[in-house]
Amino acid sequence: MSTTRTQVAIVGAGPSGLLLGQLLHKVGIDAIIVERQTGDYVLSRIRAGVLEQVCIDLLDEAGVGQRMHKEGLIHGGFDLLFKGARHRIDMNKLTGGKNVMVYGQTEVTRDLMDARQAAGLPTVYEAGNVQVHDFDSQKPRVTYEKNGQLHTIECDFIAGCDGFHGVCRASAPKSAIKEFEKVYPFGWLGVLSDTPPVHHELIYANSPRGFALCSQRSETRSRYYLQVPLTDKVEQWSDEAFWAELRNRLDPEAREHLVTGPSIEKSIAPLRSFVTEPMRFGRMFLAGDAAHIVPPTGAKGLNLAATDVKYLSNAIIEFYQDKTEAGIDTYSERCLRRIWRAERFSWWFTSLMHNFPENGEIGQKFQDAELDYLIHSESGSRTIAENYVGLPLDFGD
Repeated sequence: MSTTRTQVAIVGAGPSGLLLGQLLHKVGIDAIIVERQTGDYVLSRIRAGVLEQVCIDLLDEAGVGQRMHKEGLIHGGFDLLFKGARHRIDMNKLTGGKNVMVYGQTEVTRDLMDARQAAGLPTVYEAGNVQVHDFDSQKPRVTYEKNGQLHTIECDFIAGCDGFHGVCRASAPKSAIKEFEKVYPFGWLGVLSDTPPVHHELIYANSPRGFALCSQRSETRSRYYLQVPLTDKVEQWSDEAFWAELRNRLDPEAREHLVTGPSIEKSIAPLRSFVTEPMRFGRMFLAGDAAHIVPPTGAKGLNLAATDVKYLSNAIIEFYQDKTEAGIDTYSERCLRRIWRAERFSWWFTSLMHNFPENGEIGQKFQDAELDYLIHSESGSRTIAENYVGLPLDFGD
């Protein structure tokens, strides 16, 4: 058995864990990242692609924003499509100049991985049987198995950045944790293709046939989604069937400009709203998907994770540099206030844009009426724009 000592043990090498490691490294705090998958597997996960200003600023702070600024696409608005017509929400104008950036989560992860590797920082991939211990004491530990040997990491803090199915949240005492969850009765069938986007900004479509989203990763790579029943399987959807159904949910102009091609990735993701309270258990902290999941409709998942990491890194830095536990003590409360705001928006936007057959024709009429209000009322448009671009880090503090 081998024993290693570090200041912060980070469980999970997705964007949350990597970003935390990079922010701590910048100020000289040691961290080891432990990941049960391979690095290639982590990079293969196709996820979100819309970054709020808060996330952009954090990646710059971490020193990994160069490629993002070079290749990312600035978006100052998006289109809402309903009753066969598109209407633009001018986020930039409605929010005093705020925008979002389209840059794939895979690329964010790659930039963080490259920076960590270039700095020679320790990351253990393919770590088996990862366990967290004694996080309710002053001497927490993380154990894992690698190459048939048991390894122990002794640390001051454990950061649980290991996702929805990770070990950290599962290890919290059941009496000390409360979970809130809503599972939606449909999923998103997503296709990634090396084709130019149908439009220079995103299109959110409310159609009697179901929701559709036209998104992008670059000027030559597109990401499209269709609302499908949870019972559907990827194998049921050929590329030809996907493109045909997408056309049926778009307006005539978008149909005309849609460039189709072979899919390079195709998957179905279920939708859920999930929050766990609290996010701190002694000296173990949850961040990102380990603590919350949002429906992807509002593009909040990665941005919320980045905010968690910012609050957590600040708290840990204050602990070491200023000898105060104030940031640690308020971490959960500060994160959760922001999380619930984002959860509410994502739930509302999901409820507004998707087809709910159980609500009947009157449900569609209610959606049409609300969308009509949103685009014709400056206050309504501003509400959706402000929520979409995201809250500043210090809101309400």
